[in-house]
Amino acid sequence: MCNRFVGTWKLISSENFDDYMKELGVGLATRKLGGLAKPDVIISMKGDIVTIRTESTFKNTTISFKLGQQFDETTADDRKVKSVVTLEKGALVQVQKWNGKETTIKRRLVDGKMVVECAMKGVVCTRVYERV
Repeated sequence: MCNRFVGTWKLISSENFDDYMKELGVGLATRKLGGLAKPDVIISMKGDIVTIRTESTFKNTTISFKLGQQFDETTADDRKVKSVVTLEKGALVQVQKWNGKETTIKRRLVDGKMVVECAMKGVVCTRVYERV
């Protein structure tokens, strides 16, 4: 099921990203840089290991994981989090936890595009990527 996500994806639209970053506790300067970035997301699989690499002029990040297994992650805004990614109704659902806080990042495929919904405390950001 994850193999449907495999490929290179380019950001084509972003809604409410600044408010979402604010809710995460990201500072103004980093929010401004993050808001300008138009990242590519490269998703690959090797066996049961999924790798998501995000590349932009601002910062590159890579996470590799097995579905359902917790892993340590350092986010693009330098939060140290515990993450778990599961497959729910065809969507890759990532939950990040740190310092008593939690955010959910849901990646799903809609009409050939990858729609990424980031949510924290009622603030929802939607970022849409198209396959390159």
